[in-house]
Amino acid sequence: MTEAAPAPYAVDIGEVSRDRETVLALWRGNLGENARMQSKFDWFYARCPFGEPALCLLRHVADGSHVGVAAAGPRRMQDAGSPLDAGVLVDLAVTTEHRSLGPAMMLQSAVAEHGAARFGLLYGFPNPKAAPVFKRVGYTKLGEIVRHARVLRHAGYLARRMPRALAEIGGMLVDLGVRLRDGWRSRKDPRPLVLWSDAADPRFDVLWARSAPARMALSIRDYTFARWRFDQCPFEKTRFLLLSDPGNGTLLAWFACQVKDGTMHVRDFWSVEAPTGLARAHVDTLLAEARRHGHSAVSVEIAGHPDRLEGWQAAGFSARGQRPVFGKWSDGRAAGDIDLYLTSADEDE
Repeated sequence: MTEAAPAPYAVDIGEVSRDRETVLALWRGNLGENARMQSKFDWFYARCPFGEPALCLLRHVADGSHVGVAAAGPRRMQDAGSPLDAGVLVDLAVTTEHRSLGPAMMLQSAVAEHGAARFGLLYGFPNPKAAPVFKRVGYTKLGEIVRHARVLRHAGYLARRMPRALAEIGGMLVDLGVRLRDGWRSRKDPRPLVLWSDAADPRFDVLWARSAPARMALSIRDYTFARWRFDQCPFEKTRFLLLSDPGNGTLLAWFACQVKDGTMHVRDFWSVEAPTGLARAHVDTLLAEARRHGHSAVSVEIAGHPDRLEGWQAAGFSARGQRPVFGKWSDGRAAGDIDLYLTSADEDE
């Protein structure tokens, strides 16, 4: 009887402190510029306050070399008010000569198995090419993370349809009309104390304690999370818009903002009323600040119940694109059995 051929690959459980150079070598040429990926490893893998990522390495049995890597980064969440350890699926890389569906599936299956023993939820944001792998491994679609945007300066958009000179004049007129409309809409709103900060504010803890939802599954948006996710991130600079009660200084809302190509991207936010939906008045204050700083548009990505978008929509935001979110609950719950809330801060970068 002929013996079965040995499997061409095996999976090893990685350790962040031991396998740094191996992981960086596998990322090289696959996931991004070398210096950037070194910085990412040191921040996301080595200095995460919630523990080390669940790390899996794919080994080519014939020569013993590692040819692939994938991980799940820990996120401290809560589900219906109870603690939930979650993992965000990140950084799948396989060397060119081994890049096929089999090795990628083997890696993702290993992360799913390894992560299920530690995390109550595994979730990820696969690109279209990776989505079939997620499905075959057993992840299901949890929903969509939708990008919403609001234009503040219209000349650039009009220039796509008319001569530049006319677009500049038309843009000024449209901008003026929109500004007057926004001002009229918000004329009776309470005026919070507005402050920009280059760092997360310790008052995030107090705000979270006041407003933590009893139903949703979401990341705990406190000072520890914001400080690591934004202040310590070695990539894009984040500034925080803080809205406070002018009478007693109580923090009412915050927005974590990054600017790129003239657009202010809101990477995360929270407020005292966020569990039921951000107040339109707070969004209008955000827009006024973006306009004051000369930004052409504001965008935000949100996955969650449509009712929580009313404040954004009332302020003129509209959907501009969406991406699927895949995941797996370790207790076997179906995708529709939970009220999951995510923003772009719930990704790895």
